[in-house]
Amino acid sequence: MFHSSKTRWPSAVDDGRMTTDSIIGVWPNLSYRDARAGIAFLVEAFGFVEVATYARDDDSSVVQHSELRWPTGGGVMLGSAGKDDGPYGQRIPANDAVYVGCTDPDALLARATAAAATVVRGIADEDYGSRGFTVRDPEGNLWSFGTYAGEGA
Repeated sequence: MFHSSKTRWPSAVDDGRMTTDSIIGVWPNLSYRDARAGIAFLVEAFGFVEVATYARDDDSSVVQHSELRWPTGGGVMLGSAGKDDGPYGQRIPANDAVYVGCTDPDALLARATAAAATVVRGIADEDYGSRGFTVRDPEGNLWSFGTYAGEGA
């Protein structure tokens, strides 16, 4: 069992239109062998902001749920691999890939490499107008950052 807080989830009607005031409703969910180290890395290397972390009552090293926000919107959720017998507890770490929009990928790449992120693809300008890069976190997940903000954005 773990401590939780009541969360209000926004409701939405899918009419096929996006607006500039749309609520970010997609949250990648990752598993880490050492979730606390993963949280620390994501905060230091990329600038995520830790807003909630809930540990298992009988073992504070096991992260049941953590939420990290991205400064410009959205974020990621993560937890400890093997935390329970459910589908999220049994996910295998290092299989995930996340793309994050950012305004200054060059500075972010410098920050990420200073925090020991492994560069998979260095900074590059894409033919569709984005500039970005891809790195691996210490557990092997792929993180791509770039100026592409989505079609029509």
